[in-house]
Amino acid sequence: MTEAIEYDVVVLGAGPVGENVADRVRAAGLSAAIVESELVGGECSYWACMPSKALLRPVIARAEARRVPGLSPSVQGPLDVPAVLAHRDEYTSHWKDDGQVAWLESTGTVLHRGHGRLDGEKRVTVTDPEGGVQVLTARHAVAVCTGTSAIVPDLPGLAGAKPWTSREATSSRSVPDRLVVVGGGVVGVEMATAYQGFGSDVTLLVRGDGLLPRMEPFVGELVADSLTEAGASVRTGVSAASVERDGGSGPVTVVLDNGERIEADEILFATGRAPRTSDIGLDTVGLKAGWLTVDDSCRVEGSDWLYGVGDVNHRALLTHQGKYQARIAGAAIGARAQGVPLLESDRWGAHAATADHAAVPQVVFTEPEAASVGLSLKEAEQAGHRVRAVDYEIGNVAGASLYAEGYRGRARMIVDLDSEILRGVTFVGPGVGELLHSATVAVAGEVPISRLWHAVPSYPTISEVWLRLLEAYRDA
Repeated sequence: MTEAIEYDVVVLGAGPVGENVADRVRAAGLSAAIVESELVGGECSYWACMPSKALLRPVIARAEARRVPGLSPSVQGPLDVPAVLAHRDEYTSHWKDDGQVAWLESTGTVLHRGHGRLDGEKRVTVTDPEGGVQVLTARHAVAVCTGTSAIVPDLPGLAGAKPWTSREATSSRSVPDRLVVVGGGVVGVEMATAYQGFGSDVTLLVRGDGLLPRMEPFVGELVADSLTEAGASVRTGVSAASVERDGGSGPVTVVLDNGERIEADEILFATGRAPRTSDIGLDTVGLKAGWLTVDDSCRVEGSDWLYGVGDVNHRALLTHQGKYQARIAGAAIGARAQGVPLLESDRWGAHAATADHAAVPQVVFTEPEAASVGLSLKEAEQAGHRVRAVDYEIGNVAGASLYAEGYRGRARMIVDLDSEILRGVTFVGPGVGELLHSATVAVAGEVPISRLWHAVPSYPTISEVWLRLLEAYRDA
């Protein structure tokens, strides 16, 4: 073991969150090291956001083009799946991280390859692939940005069946003729959408009574209808009881809790995420493996030097939200290192990740798209707000009818009746993902309804739905 190397800040995990923490503390004039055991760029770059959206884009574009007069006859055939997969490979940089490493080094951050573990206060050991050990110490902070991994349930026969998780689904070199997807959350519905579009016979198994349960109920209903119309089988209220696959190859059979058997060529389990904290030495600083509980500056409760940023704190398991937290945490680490008082009294200040509670945006890239920010009606009521849900059919807007024939979609805004600001907004429909940032600005900015009347939507765009929502609220 060589002599310890000292930095101002040590970051565990070089995904988007860790990269942004390192970049922010470097911008504050602090030295930083980052430790990564896999690829610099993390889950998002190679097995999640980027490859999944590269797979989904042609599926969604074709579906929308089929509803455009004059264009529809040209796009009735199958997709060029090899070209789609090749495009996906380009977006993952063929699972090489040279470009990400170059960017990281351009920030002045030092990269240590290997498995990082805490070894007491402000101390990290890094075991490289050859078994060598390097010790890093931090003058000010250690940030845990190790993210999450897919949960695979403990079902009889599953361990030997070689099931897909999100990683296999987004990196597969081929398309199975038959695919069973277990789980109705974001990963489940996005991958069901992609592989159905590629020509797979998709069966989606959902334990609950609908898809995308964290969004407004009508969202999951529209997405389920669309998947069904595309040829997928959407089964709700069912659970997988066991899985059979001889020798881990060939057809796979899932046995449902009602005894029904479904055979496929691959099975994808999209049943949640778990924090990657089981082997990072949390016990050496008096903590247990699991989700890290943090304050709004992302500092771990009970510590004055340890931060948990991104998915590991379970506040909002989204890349963009983790990067937001990283900017907040980096600013807080820099301020504390320089003895500058934090703006803790400022709810929307530079050192508080307030959007984690009030304004989390998310787009689900299904067909139709689903997008939401802030609270659903149920969440707002549970939080004790006196609210009203205001709905409008997006297809009634002129811009929507121009976008696609038979446009189906819905918008909802949750209005706080006491303050007359928006607590949440939800859209579902083709192309609505690009509407979401306007809603995010309105919710995060706590823009009064009276001021929103002066935000004039261009005609004829789908954004005119904002005016219709305001009119519906006024006339209710």
